Amino acid sequence: MSNAPSTSGIQLRNRRGPLAETVELLSSMRFAIALFVVIIFASIIGTIVQQSQPMPNYINQFGPFWFEVFNKLGLYAIYSSWWFVAMCALLVISTTLCIVHNTPKMLKDMRSWREKVREASLNNFHHKTHWQSPQTGEALASQTAQRLGHAGYATRIIAKDGAILVSAKRGAGNKFGYIFAHSAIVIILVGGMLDSDLPVRFQQWLFGKTAFGGTGVIADIPAQHRLSIHNPTYRGSIALPEGTAGNTALLPRPDGFLLQDLPFTIQLKKFDIDFYSTGMPKLFASHVTVRSNDSGKTVDAVIEVNKPLIFEGVAIYQSSFEDGGSKLKLVGHPMKGSSTTTFAMEGEVNGSNKLGEDYTVEWSDFRPFNVENIGSQDARAVAKGENLNESFARSLDKQLGSAAKTAHNKDLKNVGPSVSYKLRDKNGQAREYQNYMQPVTIEGDTVFLAGVRANPSDPFSFLRIPADDEHSVREWMRLRAALQDPALRKKAAERYAARAMPQAKAGDTLRVQLEQSSLKGLEIFAGDASGAGFFAISRFLEKVPQAEQTKAAEIFLKILNGSMWELWQAAREQAGLAPVAADETHGRFLQLATNALSDSFFYGAPVYLQLDEFTQIKASVFQVTRSPGKTIVYIGCLLLVLGVFAMFYIRERRVWVWIKPGATGSEALMAMSTQRKTLDFEKEFTELKEKLPQQA
Repeated sequence: MSNAPSTSGIQLRNRRGPLAETVELLSSMRFAIALFVVIIFASIIGTIVQQSQPMPNYINQFGPFWFEVFNKLGLYAIYSSWWFVAMCALLVISTTLCIVHNTPKMLKDMRSWREKVREASLNNFHHKTHWQSPQTGEALASQTAQRLGHAGYATRIIAKDGAILVSAKRGAGNKFGYIFAHSAIVIILVGGMLDSDLPVRFQQWLFGKTAFGGTGVIADIPAQHRLSIHNPTYRGSIALPEGTAGNTALLPRPDGFLLQDLPFTIQLKKFDIDFYSTGMPKLFASHVTVRSNDSGKTVDAVIEVNKPLIFEGVAIYQSSFEDGGSKLKLVGHPMKGSSTTTFAMEGEVNGSNKLGEDYTVEWSDFRPFNVENIGSQDARAVAKGENLNESFARSLDKQLGSAAKTAHNKDLKNVGPSVSYKLRDKNGQAREYQNYMQPVTIEGDTVFLAGVRANPSDPFSFLRIPADDEHSVREWMRLRAALQDPALRKKAAERYAARAMPQAKAGDTLRVQLEQSSLKGLEIFAGDASGAGFFAISRFLEKVPQAEQTKAAEIFLKILNGSMWELWQAAREQAGLAPVAADETHGRFLQLATNALSDSFFYGAPVYLQLDEFTQIKASVFQVTRSPGKTIVYIGCLLLVLGVFAMFYIRERRVWVWIKPGATGSEALMAMSTQRKTLDFEKEFTELKEKLPQQA
């Protein structure tokens, strides 16, 4: 007897190698679904987070910590990040393996007649029927095949041992749906990657191309920042002022931009733009001449939105428009010190000017036409008095009105030209300003709007400078300078005390005390390094017991209002001007001027630059795109449509009829199957069950 261990009842299975296991995993449906889920979530993130924006924008939005985390994950250019590309590549591999693995079997099954069925197996079908016929087996088989052919089935008659099998099939092309749909996924992904940022990134990795983060003349930028004219795919932009030409597009990168040399030169002859009454662009179009750099062929065309020009395989789209370097003339008004001396300044959009020793003006934009909702939340004052306690804030609203109150007029109005610029100090810190050329009317008051913001992501806050009788800012500037002049403040205090107490003599104690209170109020309002305006007054009144703050605020503001009037008259007298009439119009001007003076301490600029004249130069922004994968994607989309149609609208049905000799002729057994049992299938089975047994 052998001592070898028995293997009876034990099934041995050969272990597959690591390669076979990997292939099986990659070609499995669960792996493909997992990849789909990851790609879908990544696409959602790419939709929520704006892509390819300047890095400072992300720092302002997320903060330094999360900026670094998201930057490491590549969320700022998610569709070209290594892990997203890897997911797409794995999906291509997985789907391709699926196709390679299953297509031969599907094609074989489509050609197969499944003729190995037996009578016993057909009797196990749910959809079956029996009948007897006086015909011979061969005649019945021929008749059955003919009737199935009339019903749209392909048939084959197979001789069996003592029986005849009629095998029929219809809708076998259903399996092409699987093949087409899966092939479409691969084709679309490959085409998408061809048109994606991936080819550009490969050039950066393989050929050392780096983004250019500085400024300068395009022709002088080194070759390592340029892509070849033969670059197979790119999507960039080129901005051209009217009357200029260019042949280099800019491809934005997270740390700058790459330059793409174009095979042609675009000349912008004219740019047209129309607006709706709301101020939104209605139509903008560019009249261009495009000349091939190789053949010299020229084409004149009008490029509009959604009407691109295709030239030498490159699509030129009308993307947007901007200022092309408009010439500006401005008047500068001092916002610090006691001087009222103005100065002239000339600028050019996209250029810069030195402003004294410590500042540089960077001109960013000019708009000749601004339709604004001047009652919106954007038209608010610079300072909102958040640090005032509630009772004091109510006192300000009651006595002077709040410069921070928002208008409720929702009408859209054209408020005229505006200029935007950045004022950068010697430390590199900058604030952005937006000043309107003409005064606007808000809640019945005519004011000049001067906007400011510290961060590009913030909305502008607006300082409201009241317009004087000549619709200028000169009177307000004169009052601002006077507030910073100690001699004029003292003179205004003396005049206020004399006017408030005409019966008292110059040396009387009460008059002296009122004069000192007036001077103290002007000094507090004029401010120092710790604060100015209503903010400084609120801090001063914090020393008063809380129960008495409301009354103290009313008295203080009454004295301040009268003192400011005398200060204004003293300033006009110093300038050789006659006093203004003490009427309601000038009283309202003083009220608005006082509010604006309080807010002006938050303006943060040494000068106010008022637009005086301009010469507009328009520029058009084109998007130039070379996309060889577009045709491939279209083919993939067509296959996807065909595949979906085949899977959902073509139903595979199989019919078998087993015919054997009977007592008086032949006996027949018909069975029918399908992948999806529907009401149509039940109806078709019923029709065949009734039609096939009928005698000829």
